[in-house]
Amino acid sequence: MTDLARIVAIARETMDADVFCFQEVSSNFVKHDGGGDQSAELAALLPGYLPIFRPAIETVDQAGQLHRFGNMTLSRMPVVQINNHILPWPGAGSVRSMRRHALEVTVQASFRGVRIVNTHLEYHSVAQREAQITRLLDLQEDASTGPKAPTRRPDEPYESQTVAASSLMCGDFNFDVTDPQHAMIDRSIRPGLNYRDAWTAGRPGVPRSPTCGLYDHAQWTDGPDCRDFIFVTEDLVDRIRRVDVNGQTDASDHQPVLIELAD
Repeated sequence: MTDLARIVAIARETMDADVFCFQEVSSNFVKHDGGGDQSAELAALLPGYLPIFRPAIETVDQAGQLHRFGNMTLSRMPVVQINNHILPWPGAGSVRSMRRHALEVTVQASFRGVRIVNTHLEYHSVAQREAQITRLLDLQEDASTGPKAPTRRPDEPYESQTVAASSLMCGDFNFDVTDPQHAMIDRSIRPGLNYRDAWTAGRPGVPRSPTCGLYDHAQWTDGPDCRDFIFVTEDLVDRIRRVDVNGQTDASDHQPVLIELAD
C-alpha cells in the first residue's frame, strides 16, 4: 500500500514548495489505493494548499461506484484558471495502455501568470507518447501565440478565461534524456514560447541525476534512469535559481524533482 503520509513528508522536506504536483493519484482502484481516495488524503496532508485533482480515467462499475485515476496539483499560490486536457490515445485497442491527460493550473506568480502543466505520458507505446507530446506542444503554441484574455475572474464565462504564455511543465514523461522524444520538447522551434529542459538550462554541463531505478531494481532492471523532467518556457529560463533531484529517498520508484524560480 502506498504511504502517502511518508511521500508528502519527504516532498516537504525536499522543498517547502508553493506548488506540488503528483501523478498516479487513485480513487477506488483497490490495487492502488485499497479502495480509498488518495486525492482526499493528499488534500488533508497539505492544508493551506488548494487541492486540484482531475482524472484521466473515470469509470463507474455495476454497483454505481466511481473509480478515478489521474494527476493532482496543490497550490498555495493564487489559482486563476484550471484546465484538464485529455491527451491523444491512438491505437488504444492494439497495445496495453491507459488514457493520459495534462492537468493545467494557472497560478499568479509575483511576476506574471504561469501555467503549471502536470502530466504523465504513456509507458508502453512510443506512438501514443509522440502524439501526446505533439498535443502538449500544440497547447503551448496556442497559449503563447493566441489572443490574451484578461487575468481576472469575473462571473461571466466569456470573460473568465486566463491564457498565460509562460509555462512550467513537469511529470513522468516515460522517455529518457537521450530519446528523440525528449528533443521534440527541448529543441522545439514553434512560434511563440518554446519549452526548454530546466536541468540543462539551469545547470549547463552538470551531469543529470537519475529520477528512477535507484532503489526499485525489480521494476527497473536496467538500473537508474531519468524519465522525470521539468520543462520551462524560454522566458522563465533566466529565473531558474535551482533545479535538483532528491536521490536519498526510496519512498517511491521515482525520485522527487524540484525547481525554484526567482520572483
